[in-house]
Amino acid sequence: MFVREIHIPASRIRGVGPSTVKLLQNLGIETVGDLLYYWPRGWDDRTVDIPLSRFASASHINTNATVIAHDWFGYGSMKTLKLIIKDQEETTAELICFNRPFLEKSFPIGSSVVVHGSFQWKYGGIQSTSFDLDMADAAPRCILPVYPLTTGLTQIQLRRIIAKAVETYAEGLESELPEKIRNVYRLPTKPEIIRTMHNPPSMADAERVRQALIFEELFLFEYAIGQRSLERRGKLPELPPSLSENVAVSASMTETAGKATFEAGNPDVENPVENISLSPLQTRLRERLPFTLTQDQLAVLAEINRDLSEAVPMARLLQGDVGSGKTLVAFFACLRIIEEKKQCAILAPTELLARQHAENAAKLLEPIGVRLAFLSGNVKAAGRLRLLTELREGNIDLVIGTHALFSGNVAYRNLRLVIIDEQHRFGVLQRAAIIKKGTASNPEKKQPHMLMMSATPIPRTLALSVFGDLDISVIRTMPPGRKPIQTHLARHGNEQKVYDFIRNELIAGHQAYFVYPLIDQSDALSLKSAEEMFDTLRNRIFPGIPIALIHSRIPEEEQRKIMEQFRTGATKILVATSVVEVGVDVANATCMVIEHAERFGLSALHQLRGRVGRVTLQSYCFLVYSQNLTEDAKARLKVMHETTDGFVLAEEDLRIRGPGDVTGILQSGYVAFALADPVRDHELLLEARKAAFKMLLEQKNAGINSSESPPTTT
Repeated sequence: MFVREIHIPASRIRGVGPSTVKLLQNLGIETVGDLLYYWPRGWDDRTVDIPLSRFASASHINTNATVIAHDWFGYGSMKTLKLIIKDQEETTAELICFNRPFLEKSFPIGSSVVVHGSFQWKYGGIQSTSFDLDMADAAPRCILPVYPLTTGLTQIQLRRIIAKAVETYAEGLESELPEKIRNVYRLPTKPEIIRTMHNPPSMADAERVRQALIFEELFLFEYAIGQRSLERRGKLPELPPSLSENVAVSASMTETAGKATFEAGNPDVENPVENISLSPLQTRLRERLPFTLTQDQLAVLAEINRDLSEAVPMARLLQGDVGSGKTLVAFFACLRIIEEKKQCAILAPTELLARQHAENAAKLLEPIGVRLAFLSGNVKAAGRLRLLTELREGNIDLVIGTHALFSGNVAYRNLRLVIIDEQHRFGVLQRAAIIKKGTASNPEKKQPHMLMMSATPIPRTLALSVFGDLDISVIRTMPPGRKPIQTHLARHGNEQKVYDFIRNELIAGHQAYFVYPLIDQSDALSLKSAEEMFDTLRNRIFPGIPIALIHSRIPEEEQRKIMEQFRTGATKILVATSVVEVGVDVANATCMVIEHAERFGLSALHQLRGRVGRVTLQSYCFLVYSQNLTEDAKARLKVMHETTDGFVLAEEDLRIRGPGDVTGILQSGYVAFALADPVRDHELLLEARKAAFKMLLEQKNAGINSSESPPTTT
């Protein structure tokens, strides 16, 4: 029997009455299985003596002491007991016994005790208000689990309940991992894991079984990802280069407190792409380009071409920093499909970005014979009807647009490639809707190829978790000739220096963005707004200079006209909110000013900064920040000042905010693990992925249906 199959109510455990059942339910505990899998958040090691003298550096004190005095402070109902103790080093401390006056009789003067708790310097002495106190001859000399609690339930109660559940039900439980995997990695049995987690003989044992549980959690997750990929595509996602080789596990999890070490190559070593096989249309586009494709672009294009030549539908995530040339690679991919007389669709989150893609495609692809169309909710009825007819009859090769691409009345002749730009701005159901359109249009009802693109780099290990059933390609290098954007920090009150610098850039013929966190003034927030500063910049700071305002409340058609005037240079300064974060490329814009920069996340700051520096002109970004920054805000601004590498920023964003908030991961279906952390445990994640995929391949080669043969079988 597996733990998850134990559905016996928790009330069957001795000492768990109706009131305790309700308290356990507050913790999500309904059954005995839930009790066994209610893991400690840590352990109190009461086998090691930590004297009072270490109160400032140690998280907890655990020491033998003598009660040398009783004292009281306060009056009436507020009268509180204070026990004075002295340990074996002759260090004295005070135990403040709020709501525990009975300790006066339980621990008379002269008692030999063991005290365990956190201490700090307060009111001229060492004090504790959070402590456990036992007579020396009755004090536990063991490692105690520390569980998350709810009001009304104590550690002692919960320890007793879980200990009884372990004693009665843990024996004979089966491991969720296959026996073969347990043997290869020398993992303990499930009964041993449960006993040790709730009552570890040593801290090394506790860490050993915790690592085993983390590996199990990651293995089962990666196995499920592999299953999903096999069912959807008939193949497994590619492993990173370091894992695609037959590398050996160099140590078991019993070493170094259970931490396995794995040998792996360097996945980031670049191999120059000399001769890439291009289709005729792809060759014609490459010959028309006034520049050379980067090695990364060529390598990614080779991967995509290989995918498109196979019967199995492509499912690939293309990551690349702002301005790295992902869209051009996407155009090359479209040409491969168009040559087969099939259709492609590029889905963008905003009309501004979709129009920009359409304009670029018109310049690059129409001259070589590609039939293009643009579709959004704002396309007028007459033109829309004709466009939809041409699309349905197959007279359009490539359609670029917004959510309108998967609206109810849109049909395709044979949609074989779907490209989703800024994929994190679309939910799972929205991505599925456009894929469904392609499947319905295919005579064999096969899913179309899918390429998702992200200009917000996702850390490698997190990408393996969130997009684990996709192949992942990365463009790291920027087109030649680009100069790194110089980023400067300016405190509020010093804006005049920034304005003076911008004025010189405007005199030199360049353009600038000013970005604000709010559209208009807020009574609740003392922040500058776009509308307020538009008037200030236009009338007081840059009088006579063409300036425009853009934000999300302005109708999309008017937004398009405003952006077109800025793109052509008729407008010199664009005042905006984060609506310009995605998809606005103005070659002559060299300055980005972000006021109240501390209000923006790292991803947004990096995207906004990426609106400048699109050509060889030296560009600048000014982050204007307020006083009294939080530690997180200081960290964001510091890393923005130090690097322009989007992947470094992504790692830092992940460290600051956690995986649930980064790049729309929650809406991407990110799984919340009980113990595992895909960033902290990245080596185990990669090894678990390798082991899970190897087992799935063995099952596939043996003709075993993985959906009917879960990894819990031996």
